[in-house]
Amino acid sequence: MSLKTFPGGVHPHDHKHYSENAAITQFPLPERVIIPMSQHIGGPSVPIVKIGDEVITGQVIAEAGGFVSIPQHATISGKVTRIEKFAHPTGNKQLAIEITSDGKDTSIELCDEENYFDLSPEELKARILAAGICGMGGAGFPTHVKLSPPADKPIDTVVLNGVECEPYLTSDYRLMLERTEDILRGLKIIMKIVGAKKGIVGIEANKPKAITIMERFTAQFPDLEVVPLKLQYPQGAEKQLIYATTRRRVPNKGGLPMAVGVVVQNVGTAVAIYEAIRYKKPLIERIISVTGSIVKHPLNLLARIGTPYSALLEYCEGTTAEIGKVISGGPMMGFAIPNLDAPMTKGSSGLVIMNKSEARLMEEKTCLRCARCVDVCPLNLMPSLIASAVKAKNLEMAYKAGLNDCMKCGSCAYVCPAQIRLVQWIDTGKIRWQEMQRAKK
Repeated sequence: MSLKTFPGGVHPHDHKHYSENAAITQFPLPERVIIPMSQHIGGPSVPIVKIGDEVITGQVIAEAGGFVSIPQHATISGKVTRIEKFAHPTGNKQLAIEITSDGKDTSIELCDEENYFDLSPEELKARILAAGICGMGGAGFPTHVKLSPPADKPIDTVVLNGVECEPYLTSDYRLMLERTEDILRGLKIIMKIVGAKKGIVGIEANKPKAITIMERFTAQFPDLEVVPLKLQYPQGAEKQLIYATTRRRVPNKGGLPMAVGVVVQNVGTAVAIYEAIRYKKPLIERIISVTGSIVKHPLNLLARIGTPYSALLEYCEGTTAEIGKVISGGPMMGFAIPNLDAPMTKGSSGLVIMNKSEARLMEEKTCLRCARCVDVCPLNLMPSLIASAVKAKNLEMAYKAGLNDCMKCGSCAYVCPAQIRLVQWIDTGKIRWQEMQRAKK
């Protein structure tokens, strides 16, 4: 098997053995859900319900707050009990709508439109927007926007991200094994919308079963290809995935995939698109890996959006030791959160629970000038220089060194022998730079 990859990156232990063999399990109807208005990049959704309103599953409860935004839907039937700021998977508090279940799960009426592929690209995008779909594997960009490139940026290739390079997470892996055909139906819909002639599914080599089954199903389509990829983090990042699968380089300085004729979507997003187009089903549930060395029964759960993390861990029968850290997402790019109060969102691919030893905080030492962070940076930046400039409050120097180009993948911090918290320093620099730019206006 010839494996493709990108320059730079690291190879952390993947820790996928905890949950990779756990088939997708339907999580029971939660007693309550908390639906954040910010589950995506762009303007937060705007509530259109009030406390005391009765709602049903799939009902719109918040409208898009602009073009770069999406609506939100009730994920259970019941009563709106609170509209206020709640704990959010990013670690802060954000506006959300709480719904308490009536136990009935009364739903909006869905359909089964077998001739869905006859719809025009504009009709397809309208259904995607109406379903409230955003990217389910990364930053959560509104999908209808991503599938609307300008006329001067023609798209010839769609790349589906089946890499799942974050350690521990296995939700996309199980999806590829159990819903292969639906993924490919979603891919075909995406290709029609953007007018692409080629579809690629990129999968890392630590998922041989997924590669095999995907190759079997794509063999009947001459315009589809499965590209096995080397086990290399962050292989699933858009620019790195595009280079590995097509050898096209997306420019660093604000470059987007459309600049090289490519659109990238996650395999989970592809399934959500297929369900929205064929059944007019809004995005009300997703698969999440609840995993870690001390989780008693690690599982891949198909759960309703807004289900509290505490309920998910309880369903896995809790932990076998004291919790040292809770991570929303994966350990490389996820968010360490103070407790399990936050709900899962459309972008919640995993809940990782670590013990005290795994979560120990190392003391920062003086930079050794070893340049390991430079060697592994997938964007050819100098992370140590950027971090040093931020520490010295020289934001202009940090900016010139590529402060805003950094995607915070964590490769640099992973290999740093001085245990410098490079990502945190760079993130601090990004926040201070934005504040400085706002102050100038």
